[in-house]
Amino acid sequence: MELAEDWLVESLRLYQDFHAFDLSGATRVLEWIGDKGVFIAGYESLKKNEILHLILPLRLSAKENQGLFPERDFKVCHGGFSYRPVFDLKHVPDTRLLVTSGLPDCHLQVWQVAEDSDVMKAVSTIAVHEKEGSLWPRVSIFPSGAPRVLHGARLSDLKVVDLESQKTTYASGASDSGELSSLQVLGADTFAFCCTSGRLGLIDTRQKWAPAETVSPSAGPAGGWWCAEVRGKAPGPGPHIASLCSDGQLCLLDPRDLCHPVSSVQCPVSTPSPDPELLRVTWAPGLDSCLAVSGFDGTVQVHDITSWDGMEGRAEPVFTHRGHIFLNGDRTDTAPLVTTHTWHPSKPRTLLSAASDASLHVWDWVDLRTSC
Repeated sequence: MELAEDWLVESLRLYQDFHAFDLSGATRVLEWIGDKGVFIAGYESLKKNEILHLILPLRLSAKENQGLFPERDFKVCHGGFSYRPVFDLKHVPDTRLLVTSGLPDCHLQVWQVAEDSDVMKAVSTIAVHEKEGSLWPRVSIFPSGAPRVLHGARLSDLKVVDLESQKTTYASGASDSGELSSLQVLGADTFAFCCTSGRLGLIDTRQKWAPAETVSPSAGPAGGWWCAEVRGKAPGPGPHIASLCSDGQLCLLDPRDLCHPVSSVQCPVSTPSPDPELLRVTWAPGLDSCLAVSGFDGTVQVHDITSWDGMEGRAEPVFTHRGHIFLNGDRTDTAPLVTTHTWHPSKPRTLLSAASDASLHVWDWVDLRTSC
């Protein structure tokens, strides 16, 4: 109790802004629509899960603090129900469509947000041929031209499907059955993949499956589980790919040479991730050198890569969000685990984070140094 009280006092210095909300159920997806709305979805088994389009409170969406606002909570703009857990959700830019993925069914669901009501409903499915019950397809969207869905649970079943016609426009045809942890569209014809083994690749769909730049499983303890993210709109050459292992190892890679990490550091985590599926590493869109990691405990760590020295050693975060731990109260018997986080599209130091106790936090962290 004293630790929680100390944190509350300290938070006045650590945060420029902080808001805590309780959802009806935990979520592992936070998908932006513009800079004022976000989609969430439940992931519990054997029950209906809400899929909601939430609008940020006016105070959070205002460009600057303008005194008191009457609405201090999220507003539900649209909603629907999924009869299976939602593990991944992607909004199709410039449309009212969403694509979701999860277990146990071997298909993707396409949802439409109503234009004249608050209803969100499933309108179609996209067949997926992965039959292993423990795997579910990762999803990303090619937004340019006719929207296309990139999906796959393994390298061998990677496909790009036209969303309207549902025709397959690209298939990897790979014999490699490596299990995927993440997919990320990079351009009109390119995407990146990361396997749970640590293998990375950059693919051009205009060519046959021949990833010119790949990396063998990264060094680390046996059984390590990896995820990765490519920094969007990265200026010039440099380490634009961040790869995170379930033991806390964090690597930076240059896309021109994926076989040799630019740096490799150890995040300060007490134990390996209890659920590697929830591991997440994200680049800050509004800061030149910052990224965030979560999925190890009830915290979100913010790191400045310019402060890393050399190839090895412990990387101390410039900020750690501990609100999910200290604001948990007596809602659960165990400490919550952060299930996902995301950076605000336009506010440089504002993040959203969600945890297993159904808490949702919006926080703007203070950089106690001169700059980040």
